[in-house]
Amino acid sequence: MPSLLIVDDDQHLRRLVRTYADLEGFQCEEVSDGSLAVAALEEKTFDLIVLDVMMPGMDGFETLKKIRQTSQIPVIMLTARDEEYDKLTGFHLGVDDYVSKPFSPKELMARISAVLRRTGLKQTDVITFGKLTITPSSRTVAIDDKTLSLPPKEFDLLLKMAQNERIVLSREKLLQTVWGYQYYGDVRTVDTHIKSLREHLGPYRKLIQTVWGVGYKLEYTEES
Repeated sequence: MPSLLIVDDDQHLRRLVRTYADLEGFQCEEVSDGSLAVAALEEKTFDLIVLDVMMPGMDGFETLKKIRQTSQIPVIMLTARDEEYDKLTGFHLGVDDYVSKPFSPKELMARISAVLRRTGLKQTDVITFGKLTITPSSRTVAIDDKTLSLPPKEFDLLLKMAQNERIVLSREKLLQTVWGYQYYGDVRTVDTHIKSLREHLGPYRKLIQTVWGVGYKLEYTEES
């Protein structure tokens, strides 16, 4: 599973990027400034960095310069400025792509995928549990090669749980990652969608297990 480091002093923006990246199958970590990003890279390996330009202290350019002293990890920079000089500076320092604010999270995810393809990395395209297959890139689910017609939110729920097999996900966590961090709906929304998802899964309904008082987890066994 590809890993992503999100570096931005805006907490809401970090959470927005993380929400969409979670759904695309990334393992994400967030830091709020350049020095913390450099420290994180000393402790752990990531596949790509989303790096804001305008940050207090060590800005994005200084952070990128520091990173490039020891690593060629792919970097996509976020900038509120669309000046040619900024982009030329970034490309000179070794940035892989730019996304200007405000941006579409879906566009950012597409840019991330494109950079990873260019650098020889890509997300696992098929998740398999017995004869059930989930293909994130085409957003399809099939059993015995027969494609299921899942509503978007049910697909997102299934994918999120599949990417976290055997991990208990609370209803609140599922609301946050599937409906978005600004969604303030009732947690019973999750229960309703899980019930419908199980019906669609038919013989694989037991994949999704209820953890009473907490939430749900997906776990595959031969009996599932």
